[in-house]
Order: sequence, then C-alpha cells, then structure tokens
Amino acid sequence: MSERESGTWSRSKPLSRALAAPVRAMNRFLGTADGHADGAGPRNTGNAVVDCGVYAAGVRLPGHFTPDEALQLACSRDDAFVWLGLHEPGEEEMTAIAKTYGLHELAVEDAVKAEQRPKLENFGSVHFLAMRTAKYVPHGELTETSQVVETGQMMIFIGEQFVITVRHGDASELGTVRADLENERAVLLEQGPWAVAYAVTDRVVDHYLVVADQVEADLDIIEEGVFTRGAGSPIQAIYQMKRELVEFRRAVVPLQRPLATIVAIVPKRIGKYFRDVQDHLTRTVEQVSSFDDLLNSILQARLAQVTVDQNNDMRKIAAWAAIATVWTAGAGVYGMNFRHMPELDWLYSYPAWWAIILGVSVLLYRALRRNGWL
Repeated sequence: MSERESGTWSRSKPLSRALAAPVRAMNRFLGTADGHADGAGPRNTGNAVVDCGVYAAGVRLPGHFTPDEALQLACSRDDAFVWLGLHEPGEEEMTAIAKTYGLHELAVEDAVKAEQRPKLENFGSVHFLAMRTAKYVPHGELTETSQVVETGQMMIFIGEQFVITVRHGDASELGTVRADLENERAVLLEQGPWAVAYAVTDRVVDHYLVVADQVEADLDIIEEGVFTRGAGSPIQAIYQMKRELVEFRRAVVPLQRPLATIVAIVPKRIGKYFRDVQDHLTRTVEQVSSFDDLLNSILQARLAQVTVDQNNDMRKIAAWAAIATVWTAGAGVYGMNFRHMPELDWLYSYPAWWAIILGVSVLLYRALRRNGWL
C-alpha cells in the first residue's frame, strides 16, 4: 500500500515544508496578490487548468501556483487544501496531474473519456464522483431535429488535502461557484474539500431544476398544440422531445445513489448540506418521471387523433363514392343497347333522367351530411 492510500502521505513533512517555504517567500518578495483582488482572475497555468488555488482556514492564499506548487504548499499546513479546476483535460496532462496527486489510473481514464454514468468510487483515501451536467438549449420552435437538453460531464476527485474538478462541456461552469465560496461562504470553505464538492454538486443539481422548469414549459406548448382543434403538433416533434427527455433522465436519476452514499460517509457538519442537494435532486427526479408519463399520454393522444383523422377521411371518401355510384348506375342503365326501352320515345325522358339523378344525389348528400360523414 502506498503512502497516499495509508493516509500518511498528507501529513506535514519536513521536505514539503522546506519546498513550500521558498515559494511563500518568493510570493511575498514579488508582492503577488490574490487573483481576485484586482478583478483580473487567476492565471491559467496550463491548457486544461482553469484555476488552481490554495485555501487555508476558509481563505484563499495569495499568489499563483502550478498544481505541484499548490499541493506542496497545502501539505505544509494542516488546515490547507488545493482546489484544482480542469476543463476537458487531455490524456497526457491528466496523467501528469494524476502522478502528482496520486490518482488511480482507472479514475483518470474515466475523467479523460467523460462517458461515465453518475457514480461514486473510492480509491484509498481519494473519492471519485462522476456526474452528468445538463443545460437547456433555447429554440424558437420544437421540430424533429431540435436539441432541447445538452449534457456534459463533471468529475470530482476528493482527497484529504485537495479537490480536483474536471468539467466536460459548457454546462455548469464553476467560476461563479468559486467566487461565491471565496467571497460569501468562507465559513463553509473552512470545512475542506468536501465543502467544494458540495458546492459543485449543488450547482449541477440547481441546473437540473432550471432545465426541468423549461422542459415543462415546452411540454405545455406541445400539449396545447395537440388538443387545439386544427393545430395538432407533429408526431416527429413529440418523439424528438421524448428522446431529449430520455437523455435528461439518464443524467438525473442515476445520481440518487451516489448522493445517498455521500450523505452516509461525510461528516455531519457537511452532510446536512448534501441532504439539501439530495432533496432538490428528488424533486427533479419526480418532475422527470411526471414528464415522461405526460409525454407518453400526449403521444398516445396524438396517435389517436391521427387514427380518428384517417377514419374521417375514409368516411368522406366512402360518402362521395356512394354519391358517384348513383350517377354510375344511371349512366350504366341508359348506356345499354336495348332496342325496346319505352321511355326512350318519351319527349321528357332526358330531363326526367337528370331530375331523378340530381334528386337522389341531393337526398343522399343531405343524409350523409346529417350523419357526420361529410
């Protein structure tokens, strides 16, 4: 078992203190300030590194650090930890970070591929949480090709003195989460890496609620279109909405079990925050389930409408065919080449034929109209 897995790696060591002391001294000499003090934001220390900060007692330490320097500085203090934020890292960069922070190779592979089902795994002293993010895509009109929900991936590595967030996609950006923790919720930040994990999870689930509300508005429009006379929504658009809802469901529903596990293993002081996130997730799951049932009902109602419309069309065709049969029968009788037909010698036979045919046609039309066939 490695030092990291045995739990002794994260203790303060003379070597780490010796390496971290020159870093702090150089920061004081250069007069570097907190990256948020001047509004310029943190320095991007790599292609995938969005931000790398060291926090002690709920306060971000001044200066800019590489991931290696940040971990060395955090290990030199008992109350410090690193928050390393990554956006779509490549395999080489993620492997280098994994060597520095002691991440398991299987979790690193999951973080790079970003095709994971929501889950929580434990690799020694490091927990790995995978979630799917969701974002509503605005659209003017729902069609068979409209994208309604865009999903991404969020992975979190939670160690004793570090938390690494890996984001894939544009949903659930974390800049405002970091700023809120640093400026408004320093007391929560004092509780360490799990506090960051809570804030990130809370942001992801809050976006679920936003997407659910906007999807509900789309379903109301579809339902209104289906039950508005003469303005039925096309079946292709309803089916596309069902597919988008399935994708959203795959992001929301599987997250219930990992959250329940987190509530059971984290300290009580942070567990109450995760229970609040769990409540919000439960609400979203209930909404998604009701949306699925409603969309199935809408689809069945639309299919029934299509069947009724087809039956109505067939009845109209049959009604007009019945009227046409009167003319066909009259023409067929008088088209026969019989020599002895008494009415042929009658002066008014031709007008009488027209009068009989038109009369029968009008009577038949009125009868079919009264019965709803025309």
